[in-house]
Amino acid sequence: MPLNEVTITKAIIDRYTKKLTDNLSIDVGVVGGGPAGLVAAAKLAAAGRKVALFERKLSLGGGMWGGGMMFNEIVVQEEGKRILDEFGISANSFRKGYYTADSVEAVAALVLGAKQAGAAVFNLVSAEDVVVRKGRVSGLVINWTAVEMARLHVDPLTVACKYVVDATGHAVEIVRLLRRKMDVELFTETGDVMGERSLWADRAETSTLENTREVYPGIYVAGMSANATFGSYRMGPIFGGMLLSGEAVAAEIDGKLGK
Repeated sequence: MPLNEVTITKAIIDRYTKKLTDNLSIDVGVVGGGPAGLVAAAKLAAAGRKVALFERKLSLGGGMWGGGMMFNEIVVQEEGKRILDEFGISANSFRKGYYTADSVEAVAALVLGAKQAGAAVFNLVSAEDVVVRKGRVSGLVINWTAVEMARLHVDPLTVACKYVVDATGHAVEIVRLLRRKMDVELFTETGDVMGERSLWADRAETSTLENTREVYPGIYVAGMSANATFGSYRMGPIFGGMLLSGEAVAAEIDGKLGK
């Protein structure tokens, strides 16, 4: 049967439009498709929650793709290996307590895992604002990344969310935006984003989990966003804390949503 270009175009527009309209009112909106965001989306979707992940870049995976200084291998400590196993990611023991994984395989498996669990994924979409009602974050304001990059004045669309996860990494973009535009007090020692400290892998891996929590009603931080918000350290190319942070934020929100 001959292929028809208009039919191909209609198929793409129809299916994408349905995917978008089906996710305009969701349980959880995850912003940032790095390892923490992907695990959070996968775990929440597997728990039966309606979750959508928004990633401004073309590809998902955040900093995991590049491994350490473009050597595409990552390290995961003993505690985080369980997550690799759950997603079917090959892990090789380097020495006691240290495991390595191919970063390309790891990202591919996390993305596939999130999708197969039922999470909707929207790449090339930026969250440019939040909706705040009665002292609580209750939605995301989205636009095409191309609009953002070209600095065009194009009005955005809105997604209603019961909870938002800021998994945007070092930049902790959504929480900073909330703080700047609404002048709210965050649940930090200073009431503001405290910023990340210099690299200390051991301390950062522990504090990532400690800092994975709600930072303002309706919005949580996970992964490197958690440490940047609460003033802790960066960890470099070791990713167990990131994976466990995604799992932890999913469990916390799932518990809040209840039955």
